[in-house]
Amino acid sequence: MVNQSTCKMALSKIDAIDTDIEHIDQEKYLRQATQYYCALEKPLKYGPVVETLPDLISALHREFESNYVNIEMVNHLMLSYKSNPKEWRKYAKFDRYTYTRNLVDAGNGRFNLLILCWGEGHSSSVHDHADSHCFMKMLKGELREKRYRYPNRATSSEDQQQHQQQQQQHEHGEINDHELQEIGDTPIPVNDVAYINDNLGLHRVENPSHADTAVSLHLYCPPFDTCSIFQDNGKKATAKVTFWSKYGVRTKPTEQ
Repeated sequence: MVNQSTCKMALSKIDAIDTDIEHIDQEKYLRQATQYYCALEKPLKYGPVVETLPDLISALHREFESNYVNIEMVNHLMLSYKSNPKEWRKYAKFDRYTYTRNLVDAGNGRFNLLILCWGEGHSSSVHDHADSHCFMKMLKGELREKRYRYPNRATSSEDQQQHQQQQQQHEHGEINDHELQEIGDTPIPVNDVAYINDNLGLHRVENPSHADTAVSLHLYCPPFDTCSIFQDNGKKATAKVTFWSKYGVRTKPTEQ
């Protein structure tokens, strides 16, 4: 559970970021906001209601038209939408052997909205999000999110001191050779939204069911083409981000 007083302080810090809309760099602002943002637990009391997936997509485009993105409103929109299989079924493409990433909307290059399809027992590797925001909403079934501390990443004054000590002991850029430290294990039921960024840690997402599939809706902002994946001993590697399908159509290897 995220400390709410910490979140309130975080929001005040976001407000303190330069918000001169004419001059602000949207991508830079969004990456700055990952240092402070830690998510809503429920929709905003007076926020707009999103009734359909097309409405959600339109509302997201409006939010990202401005260089200054209200990330709290983006969070609200993801929470407000209620899953309707008739709306998202055409994007839901499954693979027998692995979970799939299916592009729903490219967000004019400012965000990516995807549907991920998880077969029975499918899971991701432990990964980061390239200093972007990740919102994950359950549309069908239930997933589990296992969260881990980000190795060698300073996220508080205490962590910064530990980080400096670690840097003295290891070569520049090398991840500590020890097991990843798990800091959370949370189920995500239908219509709930999980949020993560690199300041909050790494995660592995899995479908624990061996009888039912699962479907989730993901928003990434800014979009990213690569991320880091982590082994249990903390070693990391760079992975290319690809799409199994785009707009409901299976992609060719050259289009991914």
